[in-house]
Amino acid sequence: MSQATTYSNWVEVDLEAIRNNIRWFLKNSGAPVMAVVKANAYGHGMIPVARAALQAGVNWCGVARIEEALDLRAAGLDCPTLLLGYTPPERVKEAVAQQLSLTVWDSCQVERAASAGQKTGIAARLHLKVDTGMSRLGVQPEEALALARKLAGTPGVIFEGLFTHFARADEADRRPTDAQERLFRGVIEQLEKAGLRPPIVHAANSAASLTRPSAHFDLLRTGIAIYGLHPSAECPLPEAFRPALTWKAVLSQVKILSSGRGVSYGHVYTTRANERIGTLPVGYADGYRRILGNQVLVGGRRVSVVGRVCMDQVMVGLDEVPEAQPGDEVVLIGKQRQASITAEDVAKIWGTINFEVVCGIGPRVPRLYLHE
Repeated sequence: MSQATTYSNWVEVDLEAIRNNIRWFLKNSGAPVMAVVKANAYGHGMIPVARAALQAGVNWCGVARIEEALDLRAAGLDCPTLLLGYTPPERVKEAVAQQLSLTVWDSCQVERAASAGQKTGIAARLHLKVDTGMSRLGVQPEEALALARKLAGTPGVIFEGLFTHFARADEADRRPTDAQERLFRGVIEQLEKAGLRPPIVHAANSAASLTRPSAHFDLLRTGIAIYGLHPSAECPLPEAFRPALTWKAVLSQVKILSSGRGVSYGHVYTTRANERIGTLPVGYADGYRRILGNQVLVGGRRVSVVGRVCMDQVMVGLDEVPEAQPGDEVVLIGKQRQASITAEDVAKIWGTINFEVVCGIGPRVPRLYLHE
């Protein structure tokens, strides 16, 4: 039965596609995999995606914030989980008590984690982040050895991991990432000479996991690719990958408007003749951008969104699909018959990247899961 009788607009997530994409990394890299499920699993739904990823064989989950990690724990997912970003000081004890691994880059963080470990009786698991060129978070390479010594010598903590993040691994020009990898390897060598190398060294995001075997180390951190979305135009996925997300809506009304009728706010679109116009119950409150040039699939054909996107609705031109009727399914992202509109296609119209398109699909849009 069509979901159009139950929902106004909705997302379908193919969990078997996600498992398929993860298995590709496990088979072709030979390295353990962390599934990055931050930002509600890039808009796909964190808990179902994390479960599917663990079924596929991932060793870790990666999140950005403690709230996300606690949601995993509340759902009964006790897998090793790394908080990749900042943890507020008042919540470090809570994170340690839940046996979450924390990212650190300064001595104050180490001391807070040690205190939390002593209070809870659970050693704090810490990953030292090195800023090799992302210029976001991380200790500078020349200061990493001193901080590693502090980590290794502080009671109440376990120096579990060392990592960095590549800024340009998805580009054809390899030189910037070569430079970052050299800096990171220099830090690893320093730590090895001092007997301080932690058990888990990791650097490869999705792009580097695909293109840079030298940076696989002990763990891959795969994000965008496990959802079947290309890291960039210069770093496409292999053909074996499948996109997991489809965004659909129902055609709620079809009408014929006479020539000269303005459509939607501001009347930036005016009919040029008698035109069939359809209305969809999806808008910018759902994450569908208020940008001119949007297209959707109706009856297996691309049609244009006409007029401005409203908060809850959009209008589309249906002259090219005369058979379209209220109740029909419309595809905003995904396939319909032989046609498709990818997240990358939408990103090009919106002037952004596929990451932002899927992450921006709003929480009021139901997520429905296939092949759980």
